[in-house]
Parts: sequence; C-alpha cells; structure tokens
Amino acid sequence: MRMKSLSWAWAVVLTVMAGDVAAVMASDEVPGAPQQRPVLLLGGDVYTVSGDVIAGGQVLFEQGKVVAVGKDVKAPSDVTRVDVAGKRVYPGLFAAGNDLGLAEVRSVRGSVDAEEIGDFNPNARAEVAINPDSELIPVARANGVLLNLTAPEGSVIPGTSAVIQLDGWTWEDLTVKAPVAVHLAWPRMAPATRSRRPREEPEEQAKRRDEQLKALDQAFADARAYMVARKAAKATGGGDAESGAGADASNSASPGGNAPRRAADFDARWEAMIPLLEGRVPLVVEADEVRQIEAAVAFAAREKVKLVVFGGYDAPLCAELLKKHDVPVIVNGVHRLPMRPDAPYDEPFTVPNRLREAGVKYCITLAHRFGGSDVRNLPYHAAAAAAYGLPTDEALKAITLYPAKILGVADRVGSIEPGRDATLIVTDGDVLEPATHVEQAFVQGRSVDLSSKHTRLWQKYREKYRRQGNGGQTVAKPPAAVPAAAPGTPPAGAGS
Repeated sequence: MRMKSLSWAWAVVLTVMAGDVAAVMASDEVPGAPQQRPVLLLGGDVYTVSGDVIAGGQVLFEQGKVVAVGKDVKAPSDVTRVDVAGKRVYPGLFAAGNDLGLAEVRSVRGSVDAEEIGDFNPNARAEVAINPDSELIPVARANGVLLNLTAPEGSVIPGTSAVIQLDGWTWEDLTVKAPVAVHLAWPRMAPATRSRRPREEPEEQAKRRDEQLKALDQAFADARAYMVARKAAKATGGGDAESGAGADASNSASPGGNAPRRAADFDARWEAMIPLLEGRVPLVVEADEVRQIEAAVAFAAREKVKLVVFGGYDAPLCAELLKKHDVPVIVNGVHRLPMRPDAPYDEPFTVPNRLREAGVKYCITLAHRFGGSDVRNLPYHAAAAAAYGLPTDEALKAITLYPAKILGVADRVGSIEPGRDATLIVTDGDVLEPATHVEQAFVQGRSVDLSSKHTRLWQKYREKYRRQGNGGQTVAKPPAAVPAAAPGTPPAGAGS
C-alpha cells in the first residue's frame, strides 16, 4: 500500500513539473487572425526575388494569396491600403533545416523532443512533435524568418522533416508540407583523430562505420521488399496498405533482419520509406567531408533515390559529381571555423559562392549546437557569404527562393508572385543588414505579432533605466505603464 502511495505521489510531482516546464516554455504571442479583407501594400520597393525589383511597387493579396504585383495594381473597393513608402517588401525568409519547435533549451531535457531511441526511425514525423508555443518561434519571426524546415536528429535515419510557417495555434496550422524528406546522418568515413575528448581507436571507429553502412544497406533492402509485398497484397486484396489492419509491426522487417513475414504485415518504419523509394520525396543526407559526400552520392545512385546534401562544407570539391547527379546542397552555416588547420580562414565563408560558380544548386541555412535559438541570425549568414563573393541578389535567393525550390514548395512560398502564399515581410532597409528592422510580417495574409521574449525584455529593462534617470536617482512616481511597442518595431539589434 505504501508503494502505491509513493507511486501516486511521484506521478503528481512529475505532472506538476511537466506543467511548470510547459508554462515556462510557452510564448505569449497570439497567432494572427485569418485575413478578412484584401490588403494592398503601397509604395515600397518590392523584391519579388523571382524577377526584378519593383521600385515604388504594390502588392495585393486576398484570402492568404498574392493576387497581383506591379506598379499600378487594380484593387477592389473594400481593400485595406497600407502605406509602405520608403520600405522594402521581401518574401518571408526560409531556414532550410534545424530543430526549431522540437527543442527549446538544450540543457533542459524535458524541453527537447528532437530524437527517438534507436538508429532507424523513418516513421518519426517532425511536424507532430512541434511545439507551436515555443519561445524561439517569435524570436525567429521577429527577424523575418517566416518559414522553416524542421527536422528530427540523433540517429542514422531519425525520421521525416516538415516545412512549417512560423505562426499558428497548432502543428496542423504551422505545417505547409509534410513529409518533405527522409533524413539520414551519413557515418563518418575517416576516423576522427583530432579532439581534446577521448574517442574510440581508429580501428574501432572503422568497425562501427562499416556496421552502420551494412545496417543501412539492409534497411533499404528490407524497406524495398516491404514496399513490393505491400503493393502485391493491396493488388490482391490481401492487406490494407493504408491502415495496416491486423498488422504486427514488432515482428516485421528490421535492419539486419528479414523482409516481412506476411504480405499483409504493416510496419510504420518501412511504410514511411515508400515515398522515398518511389521518388516522391528526397533523401537529405548530412555530410560535410569529401568522402562522406561521395559515398552518399554513390549510395543514392545505387538505390535510385533523390539526394540532397545537408552541410556540404566540402561540396565545392565534389562539384562535378554533384552536377552530374543533379544533387543540391543545403549549406549549413557560413559563420563557422575551417574544418582543417591548414585551410584558409575564409574557406567556410566562400562555400556558397564556389557552389554557384560551379553550377551546383544550393541554399543557405544554419543548424548549430544552439539549435533553433540561432535561426534568427539566418540573414547574416547570407550576408557573410555576400561579403565573400556571393552576389547580393543570390544571397537573398539563397534564403528565400532556393530553399523553396530544393524542398519542393516553390509553388507556394519563396517569392512574391500571383498565386503564391502572402507570406512576406516589410523592412526599413536591406534585410541582410543587422541594423534593419522587420516592421510588418504576414503569414498567408495574416498580420502577425512581431513581439517576442527579446522585445519584452528590452521593454522591461528600458523601463528600469528610465526610472533610474537623472543621474541614477529612482523616479518616485513613474507615469502610467509604458505601452508595449507596436508589433514590428523592436529595438535596434533585437532580432540579431
């Protein structure tokens, strides 16, 4: 009886702790209301990205979609006119790969839901685990990042990713497209020898690498056999390929095991691999080194799957191979150190431009050890690439149109064109400059709140020093509470 009481008490404690974590990690910003009337942005310079810049242009959007773009747009009588003269209008910025929404504070385990147990989890869907109330979403949004590829991590095949928009009440509201890709962390091909931390001996590393590659081959073989068996079962009426009724997934195929025991068996892991094997979604492989990239390209060619390289530090060295197989590269960060001690200091800064010059498709993102908290700095990675040779218009495309094309959503986002989602931002200057403020943002036509934890803290401490004015003397009777800054008018540097 005492044990039951203790168990019940622990359950209560854990429930309260979970509630506390949820409360601490929940943002205060209210999602935007659905667009009710047409909106016309007037007088700003419109950076369509897919075409020329329209100086003093106009953008009309209705029911969440861009209707017209030009110098003299014909608008309906009930339109809401917004004067943006002297401002710039851009598509929402697009970060193409990180854990935004899946991890809040890395040191707080209860706020991290980015990975599953085991090496092979293609059935893990990133979108269903996203926390719409993450404090990191408003922070990224305040600096113009309105779209993100959220991906799982932590194992050989951690799962599938989703393109999300950074405004909504639920994960369904946020999801633009899912699944977008199956993700794979390619094993390190060369043993790691330079590290302050103790590592396995080179022979042990090589053995583990070979075991992972063998298990990967077996996983794809099992998934392909499963796909054939399920299609055959569906064709003959022997099983429901959609629901997996009567299935026993625990006894089905597994890495290093056999194909399904019966044609009608359902296995969620291999079911998630079918879109990849049928060519409907790509395989995004995390690989930085030459040997990793070459091995990944050879594997994708052998398995006849579409490939996207994520990371791509050494991708310029494999440019001809990547061009031959039409493999795009998602460059993971420009603000980083050279991988090798004898490399030029600016080697990571020039990766995007070297890929452009070689004719390889690319885009720029960032997914470092700080995770989603760093997504707000996306435009400055593109700016650094521009400072080291990448043309400015290409730098802008690398964080808007190019990721949309690589991830298969360019028909909806990434540019300002009729028929595209009205997901765009209004700024007071060049979006690649740290001093620029994002003054307004729209997600599918909804005007969104640009306040965040950063702007709230700025207001808090601005009030502190206002009260300590006059040489640090505390103001005895301060005036009425300082009103919150209008959405979209954060302090200088609040989004950087």
